[in-house]
Amino acid sequence: MKNVGLEVEPLIAVLSGDGIGPEVVEQGLRVLEAVGDRFGWRYRSETGIIGGAAIDACGSALPDEALRLARRADAIYFGAVGGPKWDDSRAAVRPEQGILKLRKTLDLYANLRPVRVFPALLSQSVLKEEIVRGTDMIVVRELTGGLYFGKPSRRWETSRGWRAVDTLAYSEPEIERVLRAGFELARGRRKKLTSVDKANVLTTGRFWREVATRVGQDYPDVELQHILVDAAAMYLMRRPSSFDVIVTENVFGDILTDEAAVLAGSMGMLPSASLGAAKNRAGGVRGLYEPIHGTALYTPEVVGTGRANPIAAILSAALMLRHSFALPEAAAAVETAVEAVLDEGYRTPDVAGAAGAGAGAEAVAIRIVTTAEIGRLVAERVAQIRITEPAAA
Repeated sequence: MKNVGLEVEPLIAVLSGDGIGPEVVEQGLRVLEAVGDRFGWRYRSETGIIGGAAIDACGSALPDEALRLARRADAIYFGAVGGPKWDDSRAAVRPEQGILKLRKTLDLYANLRPVRVFPALLSQSVLKEEIVRGTDMIVVRELTGGLYFGKPSRRWETSRGWRAVDTLAYSEPEIERVLRAGFELARGRRKKLTSVDKANVLTTGRFWREVATRVGQDYPDVELQHILVDAAAMYLMRRPSSFDVIVTENVFGDILTDEAAVLAGSMGMLPSASLGAAKNRAGGVRGLYEPIHGTALYTPEVVGTGRANPIAAILSAALMLRHSFALPEAAAAVETAVEAVLDEGYRTPDVAGAAGAGAGAEAVAIRIVTTAEIGRLVAERVAQIRITEPAAA
Protein backbone atom coordinates (compact mmCIF):
# COMPACT_ATOMS: atom_id res chain seq x y z
CA MET A 1 0.00 0.00 0.00
CA LYS A 2 2.97 2.31 0.44
CA ASN A 3 4.07 4.36 -2.56
CA VAL A 4 5.83 1.41 -4.13
CA GLY A 5 7.56 2.17 -7.42
CA LEU A 6 6.82 5.90 -7.30
CA GLU A 7 9.81 8.17 -7.64
CA VAL A 8 7.94 11.10 -6.09
CA GLU A 9 4.95 11.44 -3.80
CA PRO A 10 1.77 12.08 -5.82
CA LEU A 11 0.53 15.66 -5.90
CA ILE A 12 -3.02 16.77 -5.12
CA ALA A 13 -4.02 20.25 -6.30
CA VAL A 14 -6.44 21.66 -3.70
CA LEU A 15 -8.82 24.22 -5.21
CA SER A 16 -11.32 24.87 -2.42
CA GLY A 17 -13.05 27.78 -4.15
CA ASP A 18 -15.84 29.81 -2.62
CA GLY A 19 -18.59 29.65 -0.03
CA ILE A 20 -18.81 26.33 1.74
CA GLY A 21 -16.07 24.82 -0.44
CA PRO A 22 -13.11 25.40 1.92
CA GLU A 23 -14.99 23.96 4.92
CA VAL A 24 -15.96 20.66 3.33
CA VAL A 25 -12.63 20.22 1.54
CA GLU A 26 -10.84 20.68 4.87
CA GLN A 27 -12.67 17.65 6.27
CA GLY A 28 -11.90 15.60 3.18
CA LEU A 29 -8.21 16.37 3.61
CA ARG A 30 -8.51 15.40 7.26
CA VAL A 31 -9.81 11.98 6.21
CA LEU A 32 -7.04 11.62 3.60
CA GLU A 33 -4.49 12.21 6.37
CA ALA A 34 -6.11 9.37 8.32
CA VAL A 35 -5.87 7.18 5.23
CA GLY A 36 -2.19 8.01 4.96
CA ASP A 37 -1.59 7.03 8.59
CA ARG A 38 -3.60 3.82 8.27
CA PHE A 39 -2.15 2.57 4.99
CA GLY A 40 1.31 4.15 4.95
CA TRP A 41 0.39 6.24 1.89
CA ARG A 42 1.99 9.64 1.41
CA TYR A 43 1.10 12.52 -0.87
CA ARG A 44 1.82 16.20 -1.34
CA SER A 45 -0.74 18.96 -1.70
CA GLU A 46 -0.60 22.49 -3.07
CA THR A 47 -3.40 25.05 -2.98
CA GLY A 48 -4.68 27.43 -5.62
CA ILE A 49 -7.56 29.87 -6.06
CA ILE A 50 -10.50 29.52 -8.42
CA GLY A 51 -13.97 30.97 -8.92
CA GLY A 52 -15.18 34.11 -7.20
CA ALA A 53 -12.14 34.30 -4.93
CA ALA A 54 -9.91 34.29 -8.00
CA ILE A 55 -12.03 36.95 -9.73
CA ASP A 56 -11.64 39.19 -6.69
CA ALA A 57 -7.90 38.57 -6.51
CA CYS A 58 -6.89 38.83 -10.16
CA GLY A 59 -9.94 39.25 -12.38
CA SER A 60 -9.91 35.67 -13.73
CA ALA A 61 -12.02 32.71 -12.61
CA LEU A 62 -9.08 30.39 -13.31
CA PRO A 63 -5.71 32.14 -12.98
CA ASP A 64 -2.79 30.82 -15.00
CA GLU A 65 -1.02 29.75 -11.82
CA ALA A 66 -3.97 27.59 -10.73
CA LEU A 67 -4.21 26.04 -14.19
CA ARG A 68 -0.50 25.22 -14.17
CA LEU A 69 -0.92 23.59 -10.76
CA ALA A 70 -3.82 21.50 -12.07
CA ARG A 71 -1.74 20.39 -15.05
CA ARG A 72 1.10 19.26 -12.77
CA ALA A 73 -1.11 17.46 -10.30
CA ASP A 74 -2.00 13.78 -10.24
CA ALA A 75 -5.48 14.67 -8.97
CA ILE A 76 -7.48 17.82 -8.25
CA TYR A 77 -9.59 18.20 -5.11
CA PHE A 78 -12.23 20.84 -5.69
CA GLY A 79 -14.77 22.51 -3.41
CA ALA A 80 -17.31 24.88 -4.94
CA VAL A 81 -17.48 28.18 -6.80
CA GLY A 82 -19.89 31.06 -6.95
CA GLY A 83 -22.35 32.76 -4.64
CA PRO A 84 -24.61 35.81 -4.45
CA LYS A 85 -21.65 38.18 -4.47
CA TRP A 86 -20.85 37.23 -8.08
CA ASP A 87 -24.39 36.44 -9.22
CA ASP A 88 -24.62 38.84 -12.16
CA SER A 89 -25.90 37.25 -15.37
CA ARG A 90 -24.40 40.10 -17.41
CA ALA A 91 -20.92 39.84 -15.93
CA ALA A 92 -18.18 39.13 -18.46
CA VAL A 93 -16.36 36.90 -15.95
CA ARG A 94 -18.32 34.47 -13.78
CA PRO A 95 -17.04 32.01 -11.14
CA GLU A 96 -18.42 28.98 -13.01
CA GLN A 97 -16.12 29.73 -15.93
CA GLY A 98 -13.24 28.52 -13.78
CA ILE A 99 -14.47 24.97 -13.34
CA LEU A 100 -15.75 24.76 -16.93
CA LYS A 101 -12.37 25.82 -18.28
CA LEU A 102 -10.60 23.37 -16.00
CA ARG A 103 -12.72 20.45 -17.23
CA LYS A 104 -12.30 21.44 -20.87
CA THR A 105 -8.56 22.17 -20.71
CA LEU A 106 -7.73 18.92 -18.94
CA ASP A 107 -10.20 17.00 -21.15
CA LEU A 108 -12.05 15.56 -18.16
CA TYR A 109 -14.87 14.16 -20.22
CA ALA A 110 -16.50 11.53 -17.96
CA ASN A 111 -18.24 12.78 -14.83
CA LEU A 112 -19.03 9.89 -12.47
CA ARG A 113 -21.79 10.62 -9.98
CA PRO A 114 -22.55 7.68 -7.67
CA VAL A 115 -26.02 7.73 -6.10
CA ARG A 116 -26.32 5.39 -3.15
CA VAL A 117 -29.02 5.44 -0.50
CA PHE A 118 -27.45 4.51 2.83
CA PRO A 119 -29.73 2.26 4.94
CA ALA A 120 -29.42 4.65 7.89
CA LEU A 121 -30.90 7.46 5.76
CA LEU A 122 -33.81 5.59 4.18
CA SER A 123 -36.30 7.66 6.12
CA GLN A 124 -34.60 10.88 5.00
CA SER A 125 -35.72 10.52 1.38
CA VAL A 126 -38.91 12.32 0.43
CA LEU A 127 -39.95 9.08 -1.31
CA LYS A 128 -41.28 5.97 0.39
CA GLU A 129 -38.62 3.74 1.86
CA GLU A 130 -39.73 0.75 -0.21
CA ILE A 131 -39.06 2.78 -3.38
CA VAL A 132 -35.55 3.99 -2.55
CA ARG A 133 -34.29 0.92 -0.69
CA GLY A 134 -31.46 -0.74 -2.60
CA THR A 135 -30.70 2.27 -4.80
CA ASP A 136 -27.08 2.09 -5.91
CA MET A 137 -26.27 3.58 -9.31
CA ILE A 138 -23.62 5.58 -11.10
CA VAL A 139 -24.59 8.35 -13.50
CA VAL A 140 -21.90 9.01 -16.10
CA ARG A 141 -22.35 12.53 -17.43
CA GLU A 142 -20.52 13.69 -20.56
CA LEU A 143 -18.65 16.74 -19.36
CA THR A 144 -16.87 18.62 -22.13
CA GLY A 145 -19.46 18.94 -24.90
CA GLY A 146 -23.08 19.95 -25.41
CA LEU A 147 -24.82 23.19 -24.52
CA TYR A 148 -22.28 24.30 -21.93
CA PHE A 149 -19.54 24.51 -24.54
CA GLY A 150 -21.30 24.82 -27.93
CA LYS A 151 -20.78 27.86 -30.16
CA PRO A 152 -22.42 30.23 -30.83
CA SER A 153 -23.49 31.08 -27.32
CA ARG A 154 -24.50 34.72 -27.01
CA ARG A 155 -27.24 37.31 -26.56
CA TRP A 156 -27.93 40.34 -28.70
CA GLU A 157 -30.47 43.11 -29.23
CA THR A 158 -32.61 43.28 -32.36
CA SER A 159 -35.31 45.64 -33.58
CA ARG A 160 -37.83 43.28 -31.95
CA GLY A 161 -36.06 43.02 -28.62
CA TRP A 162 -33.35 40.88 -27.10
CA ARG A 163 -32.52 37.37 -28.29
CA ALA A 164 -30.21 34.64 -27.01
CA VAL A 165 -28.81 31.40 -28.40
CA ASP A 166 -26.91 28.38 -27.10
CA THR A 167 -25.72 25.54 -29.33
CA LEU A 168 -26.03 21.82 -28.59
CA ALA A 169 -23.25 20.06 -30.48
CA TYR A 170 -21.60 16.64 -30.18
CA SER A 171 -19.08 14.68 -32.21
CA GLU A 172 -19.01 10.92 -32.58
CA PRO A 173 -15.71 10.53 -30.64
CA GLU A 174 -17.09 12.60 -27.74
CA ILE A 175 -20.14 10.37 -27.43
CA GLU A 176 -18.28 7.12 -27.96
CA ARG A 177 -15.61 7.65 -25.33
CA VAL A 178 -18.05 8.51 -22.53
CA LEU A 179 -20.23 5.53 -23.45
CA ARG A 180 -17.23 3.22 -23.33
CA ALA A 181 -16.41 4.56 -19.87
CA GLY A 182 -19.95 3.68 -18.83
CA PHE A 183 -19.85 0.20 -20.34
CA GLU A 184 -16.56 -0.55 -18.58
CA LEU A 185 -18.09 0.51 -15.26
CA ALA A 186 -21.17 -1.61 -15.90
CA ARG A 187 -19.00 -4.66 -16.54
CA GLY A 188 -17.69 -4.39 -12.99
CA ARG A 189 -21.14 -3.87 -11.49
CA ARG A 190 -24.55 -5.40 -12.41
CA LYS A 191 -23.93 -5.35 -16.18
CA LYS A 192 -26.75 -2.99 -17.10
CA LEU A 193 -26.35 0.35 -18.89
CA THR A 194 -29.09 2.88 -19.54
CA SER A 195 -28.40 5.46 -22.24
CA VAL A 196 -30.50 8.61 -21.78
CA ASP A 197 -31.25 10.92 -24.71
CA LYS A 198 -34.01 12.98 -26.35
CA ALA A 199 -34.08 11.06 -29.63
CA ASN A 200 -37.73 11.85 -30.35
CA VAL A 201 -37.01 15.59 -30.73
CA LEU A 202 -33.30 16.38 -31.01
CA THR A 203 -30.97 15.50 -33.87
CA THR A 204 -28.16 15.15 -31.35
CA GLY A 205 -30.39 12.78 -29.38
CA ARG A 206 -30.88 10.49 -32.35
CA PHE A 207 -27.16 10.67 -33.09
CA TRP A 208 -26.40 9.78 -29.44
CA ARG A 209 -28.69 6.74 -29.62
CA GLU A 210 -27.09 5.50 -32.84
CA VAL A 211 -23.61 5.71 -31.36
CA ALA A 212 -24.74 4.02 -28.14
CA THR A 213 -26.24 1.14 -30.10
CA ARG A 214 -23.05 0.65 -32.12
CA VAL A 215 -20.76 0.82 -29.08
CA GLY A 216 -23.03 -1.56 -27.20
CA GLN A 217 -22.26 -4.27 -29.75
CA ASP A 218 -18.72 -4.37 -28.34
CA TYR A 219 -20.13 -5.21 -24.90
CA PRO A 220 -22.47 -8.18 -25.43
CA ASP A 221 -22.27 -9.03 -21.72
CA VAL A 222 -23.88 -5.68 -20.77
CA GLU A 223 -27.61 -5.09 -21.21
CA LEU A 224 -28.21 -1.80 -23.06
CA GLN A 225 -31.42 0.16 -22.56
CA HIS A 226 -32.41 3.44 -24.23
CA ILE A 227 -34.66 5.87 -22.33
CA LEU A 228 -35.83 9.39 -23.17
CA VAL A 229 -34.71 11.94 -20.61
CA ASP A 230 -38.22 12.86 -19.47
CA ALA A 231 -39.03 9.19 -18.84
CA ALA A 232 -35.71 8.77 -17.04
CA ALA A 233 -36.60 11.66 -14.72
CA MET A 234 -39.87 9.92 -13.88
CA TYR A 235 -38.30 6.47 -13.39
CA LEU A 236 -35.71 7.94 -11.01
CA MET A 237 -38.61 8.77 -8.71
CA ARG A 238 -40.67 5.62 -9.32
CA ARG A 239 -38.08 2.81 -9.51
CA PRO A 240 -34.57 4.15 -8.81
CA SER A 241 -33.19 0.80 -7.66
CA SER A 242 -33.67 -0.59 -11.19
CA PHE A 243 -30.77 1.52 -12.52
CA ASP A 244 -27.15 0.40 -12.51
CA VAL A 245 -25.12 2.70 -14.79
CA ILE A 246 -26.71 5.65 -16.59
CA VAL A 247 -24.84 7.47 -19.36
CA THR A 248 -26.09 10.76 -20.74
CA GLU A 249 -25.07 14.11 -22.18
CA ASN A 250 -23.91 17.15 -20.25
CA VAL A 251 -27.08 19.08 -19.40
CA PHE A 252 -29.27 16.00 -18.86
CA GLY A 253 -26.66 14.54 -16.52
CA ASP A 254 -26.43 17.77 -14.55
CA ILE A 255 -30.20 17.91 -14.01
CA LEU A 256 -30.83 14.21 -13.40
CA THR A 257 -28.16 13.90 -10.72
CA ASP A 258 -29.47 16.94 -8.86
CA GLU A 259 -32.87 15.23 -8.96
CA ALA A 260 -31.29 12.01 -7.71
CA ALA A 261 -30.08 13.87 -4.61
CA VAL A 262 -33.66 13.59 -3.38
CA LEU A 263 -33.17 9.83 -3.21
CA ALA A 264 -30.11 10.07 -0.99
CA GLY A 265 -31.72 12.56 1.38
CA SER A 266 -29.52 15.56 0.56
CA MET A 267 -27.19 16.89 -2.11
CA GLY A 268 -24.67 16.92 0.71
CA MET A 269 -24.38 13.14 0.34
CA LEU A 270 -23.39 12.91 -3.34
CA PRO A 271 -19.75 12.88 -4.53
CA SER A 272 -18.39 13.06 -8.06
CA ALA A 273 -15.30 12.28 -10.10
CA SER A 274 -14.44 13.92 -13.43
CA LEU A 275 -12.04 11.69 -15.32
CA GLY A 276 -10.04 11.93 -18.50
CA ALA A 277 -7.88 9.49 -20.44
CA ALA A 278 -4.51 10.80 -19.23
CA LYS A 279 -2.62 8.56 -16.82
CA ASN A 280 -0.86 10.08 -13.82
CA ARG A 281 2.29 9.14 -11.94
CA ALA A 282 0.38 7.29 -9.23
CA GLY A 283 -0.95 4.40 -11.30
CA GLY A 284 -4.37 5.83 -12.02
CA VAL A 285 -5.98 8.49 -14.19
CA ARG A 286 -5.86 12.21 -13.60
CA GLY A 287 -9.20 13.38 -12.30
CA LEU A 288 -11.05 16.17 -10.54
CA TYR A 289 -13.07 15.30 -7.44
CA GLU A 290 -15.83 17.43 -5.98
CA PRO A 291 -19.15 17.30 -4.11
CA ILE A 292 -22.01 17.89 -6.53
CA HIS A 293 -23.73 20.46 -4.31
CA GLY A 294 -21.50 23.43 -5.23
CA THR A 295 -22.34 26.58 -3.29
CA ALA A 296 -26.05 26.37 -4.14
CA LEU A 297 -26.96 24.05 -1.25
CA TYR A 298 -25.65 26.36 1.45
CA THR A 299 -26.48 30.05 1.63
CA PRO A 300 -23.79 32.49 2.77
CA GLU A 301 -25.43 32.52 6.20
CA VAL A 302 -24.47 28.85 6.67
CA VAL A 303 -20.79 29.38 5.83
CA GLY A 304 -18.70 29.27 8.97
CA THR A 305 -21.48 27.92 11.20
CA GLY A 306 -20.47 24.25 11.11
CA ARG A 307 -23.83 23.19 9.67
CA ALA A 308 -22.63 22.03 6.25
CA ASN A 309 -22.49 18.33 5.39
CA PRO A 310 -18.94 17.28 4.40
CA ILE A 311 -19.84 13.70 3.46
CA ALA A 312 -20.08 14.41 -0.29
CA ALA A 313 -16.59 15.92 -0.18
CA ILE A 314 -15.29 13.00 1.90
CA LEU A 315 -16.78 10.44 -0.49
CA SER A 316 -15.26 12.41 -3.38
CA ALA A 317 -11.89 11.87 -1.70
CA ALA A 318 -12.67 8.14 -1.66
CA LEU A 319 -13.29 8.27 -5.41
CA MET A 320 -9.91 9.98 -5.76
CA LEU A 321 -8.23 7.14 -3.90
CA ARG A 322 -9.89 4.60 -6.16
CA HIS A 323 -9.52 6.19 -9.59
CA SER A 324 -6.45 8.45 -9.43
CA PHE A 325 -4.33 6.60 -6.89
CA ALA A 326 -5.37 2.97 -7.52
CA LEU A 327 -6.06 2.39 -3.81
CA PRO A 328 -9.39 0.50 -3.74
CA GLU A 329 -8.85 -0.80 -0.21
CA ALA A 330 -8.28 2.71 1.13
CA ALA A 331 -11.32 3.98 -0.78
CA ALA A 332 -13.44 1.20 0.70
CA ALA A 333 -12.20 2.09 4.19
CA VAL A 334 -13.42 5.67 3.77
CA GLU A 335 -16.80 4.59 2.40
CA THR A 336 -17.27 2.05 5.18
CA ALA A 337 -16.28 4.64 7.77
CA VAL A 338 -18.92 7.05 6.45
CA GLU A 339 -21.57 4.35 6.68
CA ALA A 340 -20.49 3.47 10.23
CA VAL A 341 -20.78 7.09 11.37
CA LEU A 342 -24.27 7.34 9.89
CA ASP A 343 -25.30 4.01 11.46
CA GLU A 344 -24.23 5.40 14.82
CA GLY A 345 -26.71 8.26 14.41
CA TYR A 346 -24.37 11.17 13.72
CA ARG A 347 -25.87 13.76 11.38
CA THR A 348 -25.46 17.27 10.06
CA PRO A 349 -28.74 19.24 10.01
CA ASP A 350 -29.56 18.48 6.35
CA VAL A 351 -29.99 14.76 7.13
CA ALA A 352 -31.08 14.96 10.76
CA GLY A 353 -34.81 14.48 10.29
CA ALA A 354 -34.87 10.73 10.85
CA ALA A 355 -35.89 9.40 14.25
CA GLY A 356 -34.11 6.11 13.72
CA ALA A 357 -31.75 4.32 11.43
CA GLY A 358 -34.37 3.50 8.81
CA ALA A 359 -37.09 0.92 8.32
CA GLY A 360 -36.18 -2.50 9.59
CA ALA A 361 -33.12 -1.23 11.44
CA GLU A 362 -32.69 -0.89 15.17
CA ALA A 363 -33.53 2.67 16.17
CA VAL A 364 -30.59 4.82 17.18
CA ALA A 365 -30.42 8.20 18.81
CA ILE A 366 -29.85 10.98 16.29
CA ARG A 367 -27.01 13.28 17.28
CA ILE A 368 -26.61 16.51 15.34
CA VAL A 369 -22.94 17.42 15.05
CA THR A 370 -20.85 19.96 13.19
CA THR A 371 -19.03 19.78 9.88
CA ALA A 372 -15.73 19.30 11.67
CA GLU A 373 -17.16 16.62 13.98
CA ILE A 374 -18.28 14.51 11.02
CA GLY A 375 -14.79 14.81 9.56
CA ARG A 376 -13.21 13.81 12.86
CA LEU A 377 -15.53 10.84 13.34
CA VAL A 378 -14.97 9.49 9.82
CA ALA A 379 -11.21 9.90 10.19
CA GLU A 380 -11.30 7.97 13.47
CA ARG A 381 -13.34 5.14 11.94
CA VAL A 382 -10.89 4.86 9.03
CA ALA A 383 -8.24 3.88 11.57
CA GLN A 384 -10.51 1.22 13.13
CA ILE A 385 -12.32 -0.50 10.27
CA ARG A 386 -11.09 -3.78 8.85
CA ILE A 387 -11.62 -4.12 5.10
CA THR A 388 -11.74 -7.64 3.68
CA GLU A 389 -12.56 -6.80 0.06
CA PRO A 390 -12.30 -3.59 -1.96
CA ALA A 391 -15.70 -1.99 -2.54
CA ALA A 392 -17.02 -1.84 -6.11
CA ALA A 393 -16.29 1.30 -8.15
